Amino acid sequence: MRAIAMPPAFARSILAIVVSIVMTACHYPSPNLEDENMSQRTRDSLTCLYEHHFTWNTNLVVRSDSVKLERLPVKDSYCLLKKGDRVVVAEIAIHPDDDIDSVWVKLAHSQKAQGWIRECDLTQHFVPTDSISQAIYIFSDTHASYFIIIFALFIAMWLARAFRRKQLPLVYFNDINSAYPLLLCLLMAFSATIYETMQVFVPDTWQHFYFNPTLSPFKVPFVLSVFLLSIWLFIIVLLAALDELFRQLSPIPAITYLLGLASACIFCYFFFILTTSFYIGYAFLAAFVWLFVKRVRTSLRSSRYRCGRCGERLTEKGICPYCGALNK
Repeated sequence: MRAIAMPPAFARSILAIVVSIVMTACHYPSPNLEDENMSQRTRDSLTCLYEHHFTWNTNLVVRSDSVKLERLPVKDSYCLLKKGDRVVVAEIAIHPDDDIDSVWVKLAHSQKAQGWIRECDLTQHFVPTDSISQAIYIFSDTHASYFIIIFALFIAMWLARAFRRKQLPLVYFNDINSAYPLLLCLLMAFSATIYETMQVFVPDTWQHFYFNPTLSPFKVPFVLSVFLLSIWLFIIVLLAALDELFRQLSPIPAITYLLGLASACIFCYFFFILTTSFYIGYAFLAAFVWLFVKRVRTSLRSSRYRCGRCGERLTEKGICPYCGALNK
């Protein structure tokens, strides 16, 4: 049978449609400003929210040691804010002659403490007061990241020595009879890959989510929906893994295994954040999925039976090593 070649123009059209659909699914929809009943202030507020990700009356908190606000139009007059001070967005103005940033934002700490700051400086020194935004900031803070890396390396080295001496259970290498721990690491790797993908390809989408966070995976762009669903699934699998862990192991080995699992998840997070920024994280993620599927298939083949008394998994019929019951 003779193959029919696809016309180049048609192929380019299909590719353009696919790319446009993907890019549309990664951005927040633009607000509908054609409603005649909408006031001009509401229209301006929605436009500002869509373009700058925050709007009037947005609450922020200072995260730097100190920040200066300029008391415009008075020159060389400043208002000093300290770490932890809360402000609210009072006004937004455009200065097209400014070579650094044309968008200026007026922040109000009190009736006397008010001033202007460039938008680029605002995003650097201020954080939204929402608890979700605060958690995102703490988790992605540079100093906290260094602390987590050092802690993970320390725990990993300690567990490696303990594993060699006492053959302690460790995720994947000397794992418990459950697929949940490895699935937990896979979900962490997947979430980190999606997170870094947004940082690289659609940073505006992540910044809008940062200033307007939600835990609902609905009514958000597709890429954010996938990210939030992976976080919720991670929490569910974590609970299932804890149940399996403390059911199969005594408290001390269970806590040791849990520390090793936490270190593995931390390693997966930083590893896939780093590799995805260089575009090779997707290959590692595909390899991780293949490894997980292979391990699950092996586990299903090796645990075909369950004990009729205690319900534990058995590789073959006979006397149960857990409760001593005879299974025929």
